Amino acid sequence: QVQLVESGGGLVQAGGSLRLSCAASGSIFSVLVMSWYRQPPGQQRELVALSTAGGIANYADSVKGRFTISRDNAKKTVDLQMNTLKPEDTAVYYCAANAKYWGQGTQVTVSS
Repeated sequence: QVQLVESGGGLVQAGGSLRLSCAASGSIFSVLVMSWYRQPPGQQRELVALSTAGGIANYADSVKGRFTISRDNAKKTVDLQMNTLKPEDTAVYYCAANAKYWGQGTQVTVSS
């Protein structure tokens, strides 16, 4: 069982930055595939970035070069640094472990 708690969402102007953080508890964090998903208003949830147990990162094409996922296995955290934000990045962002356990989500709103 894994519990996930996100933080760091908010309102930002286009071109700005935000950093999301996800704290995990309850399992061996280092073996988990940790991901960030988002769900824009009226749309389906989509994968934004993931970090494998070995620390390899993958990104959706729409965020490559702007977002960076990083994990700290000792602290059991995974962060998402989001730069050069665009209005289309507006969504509820979710942290996930092995695409099975989910956080409650945090709202990110980017104004134009």
